[in-house]
Amino acid sequence: MDPGAVPTGSWFVNEPKEVKPMPLAEIKVIEGVFSEAEKKQMIEKVTDALVSIEGETLRDKTVVIVEEVKSGDWGFGGKALSTQDVKKLRTGG
Repeated sequence: MDPGAVPTGSWFVNEPKEVKPMPLAEIKVIEGVFSEAEKKQMIEKVTDALVSIEGETLRDKTVVIVEEVKSGDWGFGGKALSTQDVKKLRTGG
């Protein structure tokens, strides 16, 4: 196969004949900043926002993923941020 060629055909076993797109939102936060209750609230509110645009029939198909990034693995302006840095930002410090 030509290395630049785009593969065709199915990559999945038992792939459905009609694939319907589903809403997907990914939220990345630094670990240890938000509580489980706050992350749950993020999921609920982002789902509500997407459903308000796309329609209620997509609520049960809407996927929201909250992913925690390791402290120090996120940065702005060349400076790595730690969990403590973000906690200070949340309190206005």
